[in-house]
Formats: sequence, C-alpha cells, structure tokens
Amino acid sequence: MERVGPSTTVKYECLLFDMDDTLYPMSLGLNSACRKNIEEFMLTHLNIDECEVPTMCLDLYREHGTTMAGLKALGYKFDDDEFHALVHGTLPYHALKPDLVLRNILLSMPQRKIIFTNADKAHAAQVLSRMCLEDCFEGVICFETLNTNPIEEPQSMKCSINETNDINTLNSATRIICKPALESFQAAAIIANIDPNKTIFFDDSIRNIATGKAAGFHTVIVGRSSLVPGADHALRSIHNMREALPELWECEGEEYTEQMMIHSTAVETVVKA
Repeated sequence: MERVGPSTTVKYECLLFDMDDTLYPMSLGLNSACRKNIEEFMLTHLNIDECEVPTMCLDLYREHGTTMAGLKALGYKFDDDEFHALVHGTLPYHALKPDLVLRNILLSMPQRKIIFTNADKAHAAQVLSRMCLEDCFEGVICFETLNTNPIEEPQSMKCSINETNDINTLNSATRIICKPALESFQAAAIIANIDPNKTIFFDDSIRNIATGKAAGFHTVIVGRSSLVPGADHALRSIHNMREALPELWECEGEEYTEQMMIHSTAVETVVKA
C-alpha cells in the first residue's frame, strides 16, 4: 500500500470501479481464459491465420484498448453480441465466490458507487451476481452503455465539457469507445453525472490509471503495492480500501447526504442478475 502526499480534505462524491481483475484477483484465471476465447474467435470466425492470432490479439489490445476494438478498426465485421457471448460463454465463472468482506466494505461507504468496465452487460451481471455485489453499485457503465445508447449531455454538465469535444463523436459507428481512450472517461462522467475532481477511480490497468488521471479523476491502482504513473494510491488488494483511504468514511453527515441527493442520478445501464 502506498499513497501520495498528506490526507486530502476533498469530500468525494463518487467511487468509479473497474471490475475484472480489480474487484477480484487476476489469479482466478478469467483474464487468461478470456484471451484464449478471443484468439479462438479470431481463428474460427474471422479466418485469421493461426500463426498470426496470438501476436495480433495482443498488439490490437495494446493499441486500441481491447482486441475487439482493434478488430473493428481494421475493418472486420461481426456481431457484437455474438462476439461477447462466445468470448465470455465458457469463462470459469465458478472461480468467483461471494466476497462478503468486500460487500460489507462497499455498503459501508457513503459515496455513490458505479462500475466502469469495457466488458458487456451480461458478463458484468455474471461477475457481480457470483460475488454477491450486484446491489452494492448504483449502476454499470459498460460496452453497451458507451457504444449502443446515444450519450446526451446533462444540462448540469454543459459548462464543464470542453467545447471542442463534440459529445456526438463519442458514439461514432466506425470505432468502439473503451478504456483507456480519454473519450471513454469523458463519456462516463457525462453518463453518471459526476465531477471527476470529486471522484476516485479504481483500476488494475496502468494505462487506464494514466488516462483517468489525465481526465481529472483521483486514481487508485489495484493489485500493486507501489505507485505507477498517474496513481494517487496503490492497493495490493481491493480489500485494503479502509486502511488506505480512511477519508472515505470521514465525510458522512447531514451536509454530505444533502449534497448527494442533489447530484445523484441513475446511470445509463444497470445490470440485474
């Protein structure tokens, strides 16, 4: 566990959580199984040469945020739902167990809590349900949220968005919006009606943390004991939140509750397992 500088006095209004390999450890094997399924999809459904698939899969992930986004950018045509069903259909979800420790921590935190994931809503529902966390979050910002539904700018946010960033470009039909693209963080802030300066973003990805910081969020790298570029805090485990961020439990009170009632709003996609 590591943190930067003295304890802040900012009253955080929202906690934005990545899901996979953040709420549970990478050691459970879902990540590696997902990559194998993506490679199988590329081989059998897109007829990409077998010797090219592993390197291509990794290169597209690195360049575009997800392999799926990279394949679309290269011009490959396939159904999004079919891709997600095949990639996630055989994941070892049985490895995910109810996490009552994390559940109690999340429920004790007074801030709004939202999932921000590149995965599709069906996968998010599976993960949160198996971990018994589905009612710990206000909602889920996921693949469908960013790439299916039109993103409309709330009236309260119009003055805070850079005029050069036309929000209509966030849903371009020619490319997938996903982390770590800056547009995805801008879209998440609009969808959830949150102020990045009063929001903490938790993620296991170094590049997502860097972009989150550039977008104005306070950032926590999860799964590491030392800081990475752009991270304000480092957590070896998501279970260390109370120890590392005690200020999250120090902002309760009538004034804070009233403020949350004013700013709270439902996010675009809510998963119900």
